[in-house]
Parts: sequence; C-alpha cells; structure tokens
Amino acid sequence: MSVQPVFEVLDGGFVATELASGPWDPSAQIGGAPAALIMRAFERLPASQGLCLARVTYEFMRPAPVGPLNVHAEVTRPGRRVQLLDGSMLAGGIEVVRARALRVGAADSGGDHSGETSPPPGPDQGRAGELPGLHRPRFATDAVEIRFVAGGFGGGPATAWFRLTRPLVADEEPTPLQRLVAASDFGAGLSATLPREEFLFINADLTVYVEREPVGEWICLESQTRIAAGGTGVTESVLYDERGRVGRATQALFVAPRH
Repeated sequence: MSVQPVFEVLDGGFVATELASGPWDPSAQIGGAPAALIMRAFERLPASQGLCLARVTYEFMRPAPVGPLNVHAEVTRPGRRVQLLDGSMLAGGIEVVRARALRVGAADSGGDHSGETSPPPGPDQGRAGELPGLHRPRFATDAVEIRFVAGGFGGGPATAWFRLTRPLVADEEPTPLQRLVAASDFGAGLSATLPREEFLFINADLTVYVEREPVGEWICLESQTRIAAGGTGVTESVLYDERGRVGRATQALFVAPRH
C-alpha cells in the first residue's frame, strides 16, 4: 500500500494533501511544505557546472491552501558564476508564495575556513515534545518526526531535530535541500516567546543560507525569537545535520493579540 505524500501530482500541477496543513488552520499549509515543493522546482532547473545553492528566500503572500495548486520556476539571471532563480506557488491563478534563490560557484579557498562546529546532541538523544494545536492530521505531527534536545515548543530558545517521514511528492525520496527548507520553517514555533492561546505569531517570510548541502535525513534547528516593542519579531535559527553546521535561517514575524 502506498504512503500518502504531502503533495499529490495532478494534471500538470499538484494537490496539497491534509499532511501539508499548519498549526493555525487545517485548510492552510504550513510554510515548510510549499518551501520544499518550490525547492524541488528550483532543483530541476539547469545549472552551470560547479554552482551551489547559497540562499533561498520565500515570501508568504497569502495563506497557501490545502488543495489544488501550481508551481512555476525559472532561471531569471543565467551565468557561469552566479545564477538567480525565481519561483512561485499559485492557487486558482493567484500567487500565494513567491521565492528567489541564488546559486554561486563552489568556494575555492584552498581549504576549509568554516570554523566547523560540532552539532548539538543527536536525535537519538532527543525526546518528543508536546505540540500545540488540535487538528490532525497535519505536517508537524504526521509528516515530520521531531526530537527536542533543549527546550520545548513555546518556551523560548530551543533546539530540536526534524525528519520528514512522508514523501514530499509520491514515489520520490526528498532531497537534502528539500529536507532542509521544510525543517527551517519550524524556527518561529520552536522558540516562541508568547502564548499561542493569546497571540498570533506568523512568519511572513523565510530565508535560508546554505553553507553546505546537508547529509542524512535529520536537520537540527537551534532557534531563538526576539520581539521588539513597537517593532517586529525575528526568529534566527542555526541549522545542523549530524556532521555539523550547514547554514542559518531567519524569519520575520507578524505578531498580534488574538482578540
């Protein structure tokens, strides 16, 4: 029996299944689901030899619905050393997510100058955390496995490992970059500083810098959220695989009382 994916392929487009849904509304996708599907489209675009994906930014224009949608991606600035890619997700002909990715030539610096840091304790040392929200199924509980090694949801700074447990698209193994961006969107919820029952804190964007392509199924986020009085909320996450650091993610938050 086949395993339900996060997205089904249909008539040249896709259908977001209920496994794509987020914590706020069962009819709307969590950001990591469209981020991973657009990454899939970016990875299928031609690249000059030796180029690596260095950065991707997603702007969540409107709630991305659970249901039919289309994804478009193109190379908008070709080049042998630098490429720009643009992508979007549309529902009913309306753009709901916009994305831009940057590819650059692989670093040639005569050695490793990353100051490589060891990852946090591994997923085998983690524990399941209680997830806020009531509806099931959803992305965070039924398409992803989460193991905390520090903190917990809604308790401020926290560190946790994330692993996709369902195919992103039927009969396909998620790529390392698809796994990375799917996990990176969890930073704001992971390190929330306000009670979910009283406040909305929804990320309006997601930017991921990729220092190297991750290895393996598990991605770790070491996340912290700051909310400036009269300013904005920003979440920063350092990203790891089981070998060490792989990048950084940032999110700008819309923060408001529920009532």
